[in-house]
Amino acid sequence: MTPPFSLRRRPERDSDRDDSNEGTMGFLEHLEELRKRLIRSCIAVGIGMAVSGIFIDRIANFVLTQILRTLPPDSALIYTNPSDGFAFWFNITLIAGLLLSAPFVMYQVWGFIAPGLYTHEKKFVVPFVLLTTIGTILGALFSNYVLFPGMMKFFAAMSGPRLRMLPSINDTFDHYIHMMLAMILVFQMPSLVFFLAKFRLVTARFLWRHFKYAVLVSFIVAAVLTTSPDPWNQTAFALPMIALYLISIVIAWIVGPKGEKESESNATRKIGLVIAAAAFEQARRRRASLSGAARVE
Repeated sequence: MTPPFSLRRRPERDSDRDDSNEGTMGFLEHLEELRKRLIRSCIAVGIGMAVSGIFIDRIANFVLTQILRTLPPDSALIYTNPSDGFAFWFNITLIAGLLLSAPFVMYQVWGFIAPGLYTHEKKFVVPFVLLTTIGTILGALFSNYVLFPGMMKFFAAMSGPRLRMLPSINDTFDHYIHMMLAMILVFQMPSLVFFLAKFRLVTARFLWRHFKYAVLVSFIVAAVLTTSPDPWNQTAFALPMIALYLISIVIAWIVGPKGEKESESNATRKIGLVIAAAAFEQARRRRASLSGAARVE
């Protein structure tokens, strides 16, 4: 018998009951599982850094060329702290290692959340790794070819004969890294909504109904993630998030259950009947208790 006030995403299938006990993990077991996944992910990132270190000159030249072509002619990146040069090469290797190890890291993320899923939901491991990897690559490309050059050109336009822009490698590459990591996270939104809609946790109607809040949250997140307080930079961050949110609504509509309107109305009707029955039962018991008290008197 189902206990009152219990929440379920949907009725359990027979295949789901087979591993219901196997998917149960305690708090310490979750911590141990998280530790294992983090160690494996760090090892994968280290291997990716070692591989990218072989091609570090080509990668660094690619990034520097992308940065310098957004600056005024004959510009150069400078550094005054002796350790900034080493930090640049290390960060380049780290970012390249993260991108190379992204599929394996995403597989570890799925391995951590898989014990809490039903059997038929665990079969989405390949789409999860594939879609999140594509989102990582698209986010990095968007940041490298669209967002970062646009921001640098905007800042370089302020340079003049009396106000000359002399960017340092440390500050400029910090902007580059923050933008790329932020866009990688933002471009995971369609993949996240895809699986939430598949698991019937969100619907397209729900996302569209909360669109105005999504716009507000996008600008708040942009204000937190950006390294400069100017409105143009924040807007440049917020617009891709809003566009991806609209794309996510379309994805949720495509992969979500088609009869959601009827199911929502049926669920509302059932909840109303349960509340009415509970109120009727409460009134009957109260009337019976009052009648018993009157007979005693």
